[in-house]
Order: sequence, then structure tokens, then C-alpha cells
Amino acid sequence: MPKSAQKKNGKALLLGVGLDSDGHRRVTTGPNFALVGGSQETHEGMTEKALKINEKLQAKGKCLDTVSREEFQDIAASVGLVKQLDPSNN
Repeated sequence: MPKSAQKKNGKALLLGVGLDSDGHRRVTTGPNFALVGGSQETHEGMTEKALKINEKLQAKGKCLDTVSREEFQDIAASVGLVKQLDPSNN
């Protein structure tokens, strides 16, 4: 069966990785997200954004598994996430 005809069996998950550190190990998980690393400020920011994304998805009656890429990008932008440009496309 061609790959495009196969049904997705995976579960969508937000993964946040904080690259700065203040010496503490931080891990926060939720029903559809895992956040690791970062200073206290960075980790709190990631947690806030993940929770806001979930609230907005819930308000739309959707989940990560059912939302389109474009709609997810709009939601992510509305909570302050900025899409990074792929440096290989320059």
C-alpha cells in the first residue's frame, strides 16, 4: 500500500526543548506535550504556551491529531510562537 494511502496510527505530541539552563533539570508533561530543559523563565514560557495551545484546540473542538498544519500554525502564532525559517532554504 502506498504511504499516502496508509492511515496514521501515531499520536501527535508537542515537544518543547529549552536550550538555556540555570543548573536545574525541568520536565513537564501533559496529555499531548512534553517539555524538557530550560531556565525557570524559559520552561515557564514553554508550559504557558503549551497550555494555551491546548485551550484553543479544545475551544475549537479539536486535538493535535485532527487539526490541520495551517490551523495549528495559526494557533501557535496566536500564543506567541514564531515559525523559524529553515536556513537550508536560503
